[in-house]
Amino acid sequence: MTTVLVRSARVSFRSWELARPLVLSTGAITALTEAEATVEVEAGGRRALGRGSILLSDLWAWPDPAIPHDERDRRLRRLCEGFAAGLAEAAGGEAAHPLELGLRLHRAAHHLGEAAGMPTLAAAMAASPFDAAIHDAAGLALGCPAFRLCRPAHAAAVPSADHLFDAGACAAIDRLLRPRPLGSLTAWYLVGKDDGEEQLRPWMAVSGYRGLKLKLMGRDPEADAERTAAVFRLGLRLAGRPPRLSVDTNEANPDSASVVAYLQALRARDARAFAALGYLEQPTSRDIAGRPQDWRAAAALKPILLDEGLDRLESLPLALAQGWSGLALKTCKGHSFALVCAAWAQRHGLLLSVQDLTNTGLSMLHAALFAAHLPSLNGVELNSPQFLPQANAGWDRALPGLFTPQRGRHQLPRPLPPGLGSCLGPPAVAAEALAR
Repeated sequence: MTTVLVRSARVSFRSWELARPLVLSTGAITALTEAEATVEVEAGGRRALGRGSILLSDLWAWPDPAIPHDERDRRLRRLCEGFAAGLAEAAGGEAAHPLELGLRLHRAAHHLGEAAGMPTLAAAMAASPFDAAIHDAAGLALGCPAFRLCRPAHAAAVPSADHLFDAGACAAIDRLLRPRPLGSLTAWYLVGKDDGEEQLRPWMAVSGYRGLKLKLMGRDPEADAERTAAVFRLGLRLAGRPPRLSVDTNEANPDSASVVAYLQALRARDARAFAALGYLEQPTSRDIAGRPQDWRAAAALKPILLDEGLDRLESLPLALAQGWSGLALKTCKGHSFALVCAAWAQRHGLLLSVQDLTNTGLSMLHAALFAAHLPSLNGVELNSPQFLPQANAGWDRALPGLFTPQRGRHQLPRPLPPGLGSCLGPPAVAAEALAR
């Protein structure tokens, strides 16, 4: 049985300008703040420093046009600083399994975010690098990858989630995770609303991208169907074989009926493009309690995955009742939260994908390792090589096969690193176990 005690934490920030705007239906992202957490833990009689990072993507997690980006960013940084100052207390003030610590932190984020006047999703995002750092440090202290912390040798009670499973959360997650994680993952190119051959050709020719994720506007089913078919035809011409497609309108569809109309229009317009479409992410409002939709008709045509609407464990039974096909997981919502949601989804026969938040450097490695262990539809979406390549500097030299995909694949490090891989890259003083 493994328990971990949080000893201390700190956080630092760095601002990044995107190489090109990332356009969502809610607006364009041009600059973001990266938060990097460092956490010291004690586990197994050893101390270790772990790291975790995430981009504070306010336009995604907190799309409130009444509050300027700079103000949202300032308040997210302040929340991160609050987590750093009171992490041990937020994690329960006692030793517990890393999964339990992360879920306590996720729950604390709900309350702190509400007090700070921000959505749960934004608060969970701000807490996520600390959760990752706890797991990274625990793995470093114990000399094993963090994904092995739910195996019988390390399993322990997880009161925050054990009630969701017959044999407890650790056992459910251990059943879920691949005993031999994948060695490579499909690389996905994010196709913006104005992207055409000039943008796609270099990525498909040089790096061999075959997965294309389309950002659609969600307001006109016929126009979205035509755009999807056009991108499919372009990908087919550039690659010489059909590309894989996924679609994300970032909640812009008014209702589930408009999604059915889009899918029917796409099937009528181009049967091959329709066949290439693997799934759709969060087409309608993230408020799945206040603005529920019945997804059974749409899900009969293509999988419809819950993303922004998944911000707490209480969302899971709602997703099942409303007919969502599965969950689009993101490590930015919390490593522990994502693992529990994935295991719950498997138990209830739901599908999984692993999506991006333009993860860079350490957070990109984290997302890739997470996806390599899961039975996901897509492998993983990793778009920072497109939008923030400068933030991968150093990491791309240490792990070129991951950060510079070739033949349409991201290569995972071998052997698997201890923790969540912070020891593999910058900064020069990497996280390490400190024997005491």
